[in-house]
Amino acid sequence: MSRFSPLDASAPVTLYHDGHCPFCRVEVNWLSRHHHQDRIRLVDIQSAEFNATHDREAFEAMMGLLHVKDSQGNWYIGMEASRALYAVLGYRRLVWLSCLPGLKGALNWGYRWFARRRVRLGQWWEKRSSGS
Repeated sequence: MSRFSPLDASAPVTLYHDGHCPFCRVEVNWLSRHHHQDRIRLVDIQSAEFNATHDREAFEAMMGLLHVKDSQGNWYIGMEASRALYAVLGYRRLVWLSCLPGLKGALNWGYRWFARRRVRLGQWWEKRSSGS
């Protein structure tokens, strides 16, 4: 797999997201209004309709890192999932830049840092936004 493999993601992609996460909800709201929304299928892994054939381990993995599956059956996980998603939405130049050595490592590190703290950060953000 090359460092530019997210640019090969085939639309439509399925984005598996946490519907309880405030940051995810903001992103999904934006994606649902995007002019290329037909290139994305949104699946809330917290919903009752989520395919229960996934075992608990797979669910926990999806809760820990973003998962995207393209139309060819290729999986992209973590920052690679974000890159694949944005590539199919037409932001290929930005994705290409994010794959360059140095920048790729820094973005991957930043994503992992955020992913581990997103629940706590989301609770803080919601509390701050509500004025409490």
